[in-house]
Amino acid sequence: QESKKTKIMSEEHSETKDSKKGKNRKEKPWDTGVEHWKLDHWTEEDSKMKPLLEESSFATLFPKYREKYLREAWPAVLAELKKYHIDAVLNLIEGSMTVKTTRRTSDPFIIMKSRDLLRLLSRGVPVSQAVKIMDDEVNCDIIKIAGMVRNKERFVKRRGRLIGPSGSTLKAIEMLTGCYVLVQGSTVSAMGSFKGLKSVREIVEGCMENVHPVYTIKELMIKRELAKDPNLKTESWDRFLPHFKKQNQKRKNTKPKTEEKKPVETQGKDTLSATATPTTSTPTPPSTLPAEDKKDNKDKKKKDKKKNEYNPFPAPPTQRKIDIQMETGEYFLSEEAKKRRELSERKAKQSVVLQRRQEERARAFVAPPEPSHASPSPRAHTKGTEETISAIKANLSSTEAKKRKTQQGPAGPGKDYLLDSKKRKT
Repeated sequence: QESKKTKIMSEEHSETKDSKKGKNRKEKPWDTGVEHWKLDHWTEEDSKMKPLLEESSFATLFPKYREKYLREAWPAVLAELKKYHIDAVLNLIEGSMTVKTTRRTSDPFIIMKSRDLLRLLSRGVPVSQAVKIMDDEVNCDIIKIAGMVRNKERFVKRRGRLIGPSGSTLKAIEMLTGCYVLVQGSTVSAMGSFKGLKSVREIVEGCMENVHPVYTIKELMIKRELAKDPNLKTESWDRFLPHFKKQNQKRKNTKPKTEEKKPVETQGKDTLSATATPTTSTPTPPSTLPAEDKKDNKDKKKKDKKKNEYNPFPAPPTQRKIDIQMETGEYFLSEEAKKRRELSERKAKQSVVLQRRQEERARAFVAPPEPSHASPSPRAHTKGTEETISAIKANLSSTEAKKRKTQQGPAGPGKDYLLDSKKRKT
């Protein structure tokens, strides 16, 4: 019965709640067809209002390398600001730019826009692009990326990743977000709508935290395609978006390999020898050694290690730099004496280095050692001469024999051959 009563009470309570919910909600005919989020532009009718009571001003510093460009482009900046009745001053001595309101300025927010214009100019944005910030629908965001990464090399690498090869990544970000993005030094300047600036900031901060911009670019591309379908406006897009998981890549083993595999030919030889001599005993590996041998090895290792001697007193404190200077007497020297000492030490080091370099240069002019020609023994000399004489004699005898053969003809000696030839002629 109690459970039934509680159920009835809860139903009554819910009914009263529903009745109270839409009690004061009535149709408002005067509020139909009005866009509450629309930004109305400042018109001439609004400028007929009373002038501002006090002067507002903003100043920004600019780097030295921008001085030349700003001096050339300053007339164009003044001409743009004159439309909104704002005065600007360029101070080259201090390296600053200042904007202030005048008696004629009527738009109270235009001074904030002009401040953003100066900030963009100081961060490397050209005048033709920076002037667009004066429009109410265009906003800017300057993201500081210098303190996000401590290591300089890593910072430069990640900043380059944001730009991409020949600026391809930056162009893709600009196309998808509809913003103008400029990476300059330790800042990233962006111009566009609030929605686009939010996505640009996410990409930049993610890139500095070692998340590649390609992942966010891919997500933006998918969202862009999904926005075209009117049926998916009320649905969640999580099932279409990619979900990337962190993967810890295993590092390659850089340790040198102790055991190298034998080539195929040698392995074959080893197998043949093993088959030929099966009775030969093979050495046991360290894993198959008996327990007694293992104990002996452990005892030897323990003996090799030197035992640290027990010292009841604590270790002496490390000396400070001042204590060491006081011991050496450097602490009590005057500044001039210290400088003289430093100079003498530096000169001594320089002289050692100079001497070493001179020796290295002199090595190029030292003649190489000549080969030693040892005089032969008289016996060896006589032997060599005898051999040469005998060789010459043998050559002479062979040449004489050849001459004799050529002089003799096929019919006999040379004279008979000549007589026979004369007879034939007659």
